[in-house]
Amino acid sequence: MNRSTLSRLAFVGATSATVFGAVIGSERLQRIAKPLMVPALAARGVRPMSTLGVALTAATVGDVLLIDPDDDARILRGAAAFAVMQGCYCWLLAERGARPTSANAVPRLAGWATAAALLTRKSPAVAPGLAGYGLTLAAMSTLAADRAVAPGSDTVAGVVVPGSDPRSRLALGGILFTASDALIVFRRLFLDRESHRRVAEGAILATYALAQLFLVEGLAREK
Repeated sequence: MNRSTLSRLAFVGATSATVFGAVIGSERLQRIAKPLMVPALAARGVRPMSTLGVALTAATVGDVLLIDPDDDARILRGAAAFAVMQGCYCWLLAERGARPTSANAVPRLAGWATAAALLTRKSPAVAPGLAGYGLTLAAMSTLAADRAVAPGSDTVAGVVVPGSDPRSRLALGGILFTASDALIVFRRLFLDRESHRRVAEGAILATYALAQLFLVEGLAREK
């Protein structure tokens, strides 16, 4: 079994335990499993001092900070760590020829503006920090959607269709990351029942993990 396969298996195990811990409300299980998710992806051979290595280190810091998703101070520090990660992803995507287009940017900026407005109205204490992070997410997702990063991949209506080439799944990774963070806003602002919040947190973590998998595997491939 090669390193890449072992890395994926470790990632699936850590992710499954983390999502399960969120759904049943076990912070202890999350504290054990969640910090292992992104390092498991890095174990495929990502160099620690590379741009991707820095991104994954920042992601791990953010994961640890957000084990308690309802602590505002930790949320803001986690958002800062994830902003570093998204900045690194943007750099790597730009290196691979990605450029923003209006077709890709407009819907993502519209989503960001909607989330920022809702946070400002309903949760002003964290709105500036999360809105700032949201811009980095929108930028990453916009670049990941550019067909230039997935040469030779099929497209439908200008959208890259995920296929066997890991680079073809970068766009989907950006979309899933956006969906995960949209669920964070929805959970924070609109869900009150504890059981609903736990299920939402499980969905947040599952979509986040899949997004990281697609982004890391796509960006780890040599240009």
